[in-house]
Amino acid sequence: MDSHTMHTHTCGELRREHIGQQVTLTGWVWHRRDHGGLIFVDLRDRDGVTQVSFDPEHSGGEAFHAAETIRSEWPIKVTGVVRERPEGMENSKLATGEIEVLIDAIEVLNSSKTPPFQIEDHVDTSEDVRLRYRYLDLRRPRMTANLKLRSDFTFAIREALHNRDFLEVETPALFKSTPEGARDFLVPSRTQPGHFYALPQSPQLLKQLLMVGGVERYYQVAKCFRDEDLRADRQPEFTQVDIEMSFVEQDDVMGALEDVLSDAFAKMGVEMPTPLRRLDYWDAMDTYGSDKPDTRFGMELHDVTGIFQASKFKLFASAAATEGQYVKAINAKGAGAWPRAQIDKLANVAAEFGAKGLAWIAFREDGSVNSPIVKFFSDEEMMALREEMGVELGDLVMFAVADRKGADEILGGMRLHMANALDVPREGHDFLWVVNFPLFHWDDEAKRYEAEHQPFTLPTELDVEKIKADPLAIGSATYDFVMDGCEAGGGGMRIHNSQMQLDMLELMGFSVERAREQFGFLMDALEYGAPPMGGFALGLDRVCMLLAGEDSIRDVMAFPKTSSGSDLMSDAPSEVSGKQLKEVSLRLL
Repeated sequence: MDSHTMHTHTCGELRREHIGQQVTLTGWVWHRRDHGGLIFVDLRDRDGVTQVSFDPEHSGGEAFHAAETIRSEWPIKVTGVVRERPEGMENSKLATGEIEVLIDAIEVLNSSKTPPFQIEDHVDTSEDVRLRYRYLDLRRPRMTANLKLRSDFTFAIREALHNRDFLEVETPALFKSTPEGARDFLVPSRTQPGHFYALPQSPQLLKQLLMVGGVERYYQVAKCFRDEDLRADRQPEFTQVDIEMSFVEQDDVMGALEDVLSDAFAKMGVEMPTPLRRLDYWDAMDTYGSDKPDTRFGMELHDVTGIFQASKFKLFASAAATEGQYVKAINAKGAGAWPRAQIDKLANVAAEFGAKGLAWIAFREDGSVNSPIVKFFSDEEMMALREEMGVELGDLVMFAVADRKGADEILGGMRLHMANALDVPREGHDFLWVVNFPLFHWDDEAKRYEAEHQPFTLPTELDVEKIKADPLAIGSATYDFVMDGCEAGGGGMRIHNSQMQLDMLELMGFSVERAREQFGFLMDALEYGAPPMGGFALGLDRVCMLLAGEDSIRDVMAFPKTSSGSDLMSDAPSEVSGKQLKEVSLRLL
């Protein structure tokens, strides 16, 4: 233990071998119990909890009288002797549960108001109150443990990268606005009125420039900023471990990342077997209905279009006869026993994933079949369906009719919903790569091609004429790291040829002028011998959330924002004075 502190030991450190030693502890009063004549206090610090006891017949009673006045969450300093707890009074739940400290002297370091909620792990407090008093929430052992886990994991990743000759390079937080993904946060310039910096959505362009600059292996634990409409688990600022490598092919980058990640996870006591398996993007979509599949349970998607080619059920038959339309199904085992009203409600869930309705067949446990559509099916169709879907009593088969991606997404959403509703077990951690994403998708609102990953990604087809002929058929040199059904990181190989970068931007609807204005500095740099390069970004908040077993990234961030982007503790964002606005040449509308 470091000697530069007011205590000799932490509150998580003392064991049987310390019995008889005089020690000094500091911490917060957690629980105080008065047992007629003796006072027991659970003293808590970042490291743990130690029981300390006050006896009026010991140390002339002064310490005992002081102990009568202290209350919960007061910081104190106590000195005393470590002794064995009496027979039967040990606490096996505490690391320090075999000992207590009999106190000779106490110093009250401060008092505390009564906290607005109990500083306990399983405290039933609204998240708004926890965020308003975040500095108290962080005292809860679980939150302290989450911050420690995050610190340990970040250190482990840094160490693994450092040991493989990656240089940590910091890139600026004030940069140029390049609104490609989400909206930028803008920062007005005081010295150049009417001009703005942007906070970076990621260091993407800067890390490519570092590769042109000969850094060869770069990493950064980088703050990223996105002014998005926030959803449950999005934050306006988040952290990624940003990585880039030069003179590499895709397998080099993926191999290096597997080494680094398995090293870092091992330090956290989590085994990540390498090499990781790789799922092609369309295999992941067609099998699990997701490009970030949780493969710890089955309920896989089946293409049943072929079964219903001659069906009397018009919806299925017309899909089977239409190019690009599919009938797909999943089997939720056990849900076939649900009451009809409960099954009918699933149509609303399916609608959230883009379904116009939900066709289903419930195979009841008594052997009967319940379904609004089954009367249209022939015996052959039913037999083929039972065989394809592995139907048993108590199963519920649900269908989606749409184009390939649409049907995948509807059933992918239903698969996760049903797994949660049926409490399907998901044990341990699940790691895999999803590779070869499409290069583009068509954005119906903007009426143009959008990059599936980002505009700097290397296509698998290098002949620009072939790409122009059918942009949606082209794959990309991409790889997403999937952990427990979450996209925990993503990366790709980069375009390192200036003309090709311009061609890609033009395909996405950029004029040459706009491409030059926004990305001219990158395309100029690529003309000076840019090496082949590829990289990756790991979502640090999300991985720490999964390692900690939390449901929200907010629980592994010290001071997160609410889902509307507010900081309830400091009341940010807030108004600023007219004088401040005038200094940066701004006026409010």
